[in-house]
Amino acid sequence: MNRIKIDKGKKEEMRKKVVSYFHSERDDDLGDLASQLIVDFFIEELGPYIYNQGVEDAYVYTKDKAEDMLALQIYRR
Repeated sequence: MNRIKIDKGKKEEMRKKVVSYFHSERDDDLGDLASQLIVDFFIEELGPYIYNQGVEDAYVYTKDKAEDMLALQIYRR
């Protein structure tokens, strides 16, 4: 099965956002390890759903644009 791969820098940015969220919304201080485990969990468990929705959205958008192209056909009478 394909895995979602995220750049280390982006994962660190995500980790910081989790720490910020827990601090501002839950008044809880989350450590580096705990926040990294949460990010890893979201990527592994929720990431595929989000990714697949993006693929489906892109498919529908592309299909609609391809159908629009058919309107450009020139018909000879």
